[in-house]
Amino acid sequence: QVQLVESGGGLVQVGRSLRLSCVVSGRTVNSLAMGWFRQAPGLEREFVAHIARNDNSTYYGDPVKGRFTISRDNAKNTLYLQMNSLKPEDTAVYYCAADLAWIANYYAEYNYDYWGQGTQVTVSS
Repeated sequence: QVQLVESGGGLVQVGRSLRLSCVVSGRTVNSLAMGWFRQAPGLEREFVAHIARNDNSTYYGDPVKGRFTISRDNAKNTLYLQMNSLKPEDTAVYYCAADLAWIANYYAEYNYDYWGQGTQVTVSS
């Protein structure tokens, strides 16, 4: 069983940075296909970023390209999301997600079997 625990959310001003963490237990982080999604009030959950299983290929949603970076630390068994140049529209609950298999459609939430509880990010203008 894979368990995911996010942390690092909070209130931040426009243009500042924040780093989210997702601690993985039950499997090694590099053996999982992993992603970040977010959900703003009244909206559907949105794909943010993905890192492929067993290699370092990364993919990003258009709204965050060039500003966010997904990475993992195998020694700490942790997934990260570095968020720079934050905007008010980045305000959402951010979720860490994982799957045991390689994912082709990494932007689709139904492809991930394991989810964290979410962490709130609020960007104030």
